[in-house]
Amino acid sequence: MMNLISLPEIPVCAWKRLIGKGWDKPYRVRYASNLDDGPWHGVPLGGFGAGCIGRSPKGDFNLWHLDGGEHIFQSLPACQFSIFEQPEDGEAQAYALCTEPPEDGTLSRWSWYEKEKGTYSALYPRSWYAYEGIFQTQLICEQYSPIWAGNYQESSYPVAVFEWTAHNPTDKPITLSIMLTWQNIVGWFTNAVKSPKVKVRDDGSPVYEYQARWGDSKGNFNQWIEDNFRVGCLMNRLQPNDTPTEGDGQICIASLSNPTLDVFHLGKWNPNSDGSEIWDYFAMNGSLPDKQDETPAKEGEQIATAIAIRFTIRPGKTRKIPFILAWDLPVTEFAQGINYYRRYTDFFGRNGQNAWSIVRTALKHSDTWREMIQQWQLPILKRSDLPDWFKMALFNELYLLTDGGTLWTAATEDDPVGQFGVLECIDYRWYESLDVRLYGSFGLLMLWPRLDKSILTAFARAIPTSDDTPRIIGYNQAAAIRKAKGATPHDLGAPNEHPWVQTNYTSYQDCNLWKDLGSDFVLQVYRDFVLTGAKDQDFLWECWPAIVETMAYLKTFDLNNDGIPENSGAPDQTFDDWQLKGISAYCGGLWIAALEAALKIGNILLLRPPMNPQLQVADYPKSIESTINIYRTWLEQSRAIYHQTLWNGEYYRLDSESGSDVVMTDQLCGQFYARLLDLPDVVEFQYAESALKKVYEACFLKFFDGKFGAANGLKPDGTPENPNATHPLEVWTGINYGLAAFLLQMGMKKEAFRLTEAVVNQVYENGLQFRTPEAITAVGTFRASHYLRAMAIWGIYGVLTGFKELQ
Repeated sequence: MMNLISLPEIPVCAWKRLIGKGWDKPYRVRYASNLDDGPWHGVPLGGFGAGCIGRSPKGDFNLWHLDGGEHIFQSLPACQFSIFEQPEDGEAQAYALCTEPPEDGTLSRWSWYEKEKGTYSALYPRSWYAYEGIFQTQLICEQYSPIWAGNYQESSYPVAVFEWTAHNPTDKPITLSIMLTWQNIVGWFTNAVKSPKVKVRDDGSPVYEYQARWGDSKGNFNQWIEDNFRVGCLMNRLQPNDTPTEGDGQICIASLSNPTLDVFHLGKWNPNSDGSEIWDYFAMNGSLPDKQDETPAKEGEQIATAIAIRFTIRPGKTRKIPFILAWDLPVTEFAQGINYYRRYTDFFGRNGQNAWSIVRTALKHSDTWREMIQQWQLPILKRSDLPDWFKMALFNELYLLTDGGTLWTAATEDDPVGQFGVLECIDYRWYESLDVRLYGSFGLLMLWPRLDKSILTAFARAIPTSDDTPRIIGYNQAAAIRKAKGATPHDLGAPNEHPWVQTNYTSYQDCNLWKDLGSDFVLQVYRDFVLTGAKDQDFLWECWPAIVETMAYLKTFDLNNDGIPENSGAPDQTFDDWQLKGISAYCGGLWIAALEAALKIGNILLLRPPMNPQLQVADYPKSIESTINIYRTWLEQSRAIYHQTLWNGEYYRLDSESGSDVVMTDQLCGQFYARLLDLPDVVEFQYAESALKKVYEACFLKFFDGKFGAANGLKPDGTPENPNATHPLEVWTGINYGLAAFLLQMGMKKEAFRLTEAVVNQVYENGLQFRTPEAITAVGTFRASHYLRAMAIWGIYGVLTGFKELQ
């Protein structure tokens, strides 16, 4: 801590914004029922599935995902860094480092930092606040959590590191004090509604009641800890028994002590006051009154704690001070009584009393963690052939792995890295929507492939299950069962039920009728096998029975027995507000590619009997040979009609029966996947190239001159088929990144990067950063923020590198 150091180097490509600088016209939500928290979002802090906390470019802590799958966006002003500075022979000054005071008038004694005096920079999982123009000291706070590719331990930790670097550029000593205050919020993050009702929102999506125990601090108490050279404030709650339930545990703020530092604390203070009990000390000389008070909070009482580190910097010298924020909230509860321990408990225990142990680990290893992050990112940052905006978005779009309502459970014998899941988004609150992750899972696959395989294994287990619970479909009010046996589920369930066990939570459409999900499953299984070295045969064996069952199920929708399942005229695929009828370019191409992948898998398994006897398939190898012969027949039929039926001389028609001449942006997703996995082409190269050029021209260049990205579907002249349509006229961020990967794959690099840059600019220049939506429109609105599919940008990088850099 005391070594002479330099100011941290902030990567040139990091996303940057002046601290506290607002947006003139940030994008607004398209539908009133959808989430719109506004543009104040920054890099989230915390490991995967550990719960996370967000801090915005104006300096406040405002996003609280500490209850698995639940979203709370609300600034807590008492959770704050503050700086006291007094140059020798100069005036003292002190500021809380947020540019906006509390809206409710609390902490009125505090002084708040000026807007646009410094720069916020972000390159997930790190971010920086560089304070300029107020203090004589050069001050940078770097914050991060220990997340890097291929890491399945530290990446789960519930911890944030704040490395403060202070440099004195003057010729006189400067006294500086850094204070971290924190409200005791233990116990707040669980649903007070134990049997939440589910209702259907105005857009047809199911939502359930959620009421956090926000502000319920009765029984909370704070402890001051001095542990050799470590000091900290531990926030607890009285627990009725030794086994924690959801919301129980600890939160801790901590730092280091040595003889050259003055350490101060205030064990308990009132965050709902004017703040004078803490600010009068701190603003006077950077101190605190050093009072301990472990009295538990009474009904209606709020308590906070504080720690301050004061030191003097000699002229020309630099000091570095670490602060740690850790939490230990080990239990996630779904439906009442359905409890899981979080992944980090495999390393720290499960009693909810391990926050200090996490702090000690962080203080010991934080420098190593930062080096590991740098080593992971450096090869990409050094690439001169990649523009800075692309490097920026590539890393920053991974934010969703932390803040996407992420679940990561403790390991079991059946799930040796635990079970994992990211919400489709916070508006559509169900996990790992399979159609969305067809593109959106590239980041997870390339960086944490064991987690990606765990998700596909969960789908394989779900396919043979059934659930005859009746429900009403939001799109057309029809009755349907929840899950048909053999159907690939749309998702792995929602936080209010039992994820991984109860699937198909969404009820906007009857996903048992979808024509892309089975193909999506097969292609992702083969993708994960091929792109991770083609050695994990047990993974294929585990998925094979589900592949056979779901392909047979999907074939039942081939009503005329011509080889390709037909779309029904209802929205029955990922564009679930867009009606396709008959053979469709999108679903038909995926079907052909999936058959090719299933053939490959079957042939691999014929050559590689299962190592695990529990995975043995009945009547092996005859059953597999029989299945392969069936797939060959289906393929022969399908290939004979796909191109002939849908090719119009320039591109592939939307479908065979609607008569539409719309150019669909994602019409050849199946061909993209076929080339990606070195499968036989779905269509010949010249036809794919012609179709892609038409998509680029009609849906991108002719759609507002390419400013927004490619709309999902327009007529050949770039005009809408129906000006009132929804999905066809939206620009879907993840679909655009998938299209860019396809363009790159086909040798159209210039076009790929022009398209990608247009979408990145829309997100990062309009207040959508760290809440990337599914869809944006040409009138400055968005739909479905914090969306899973946008991680498809990693598919672009994968194609660029040949997927040779998988962990």
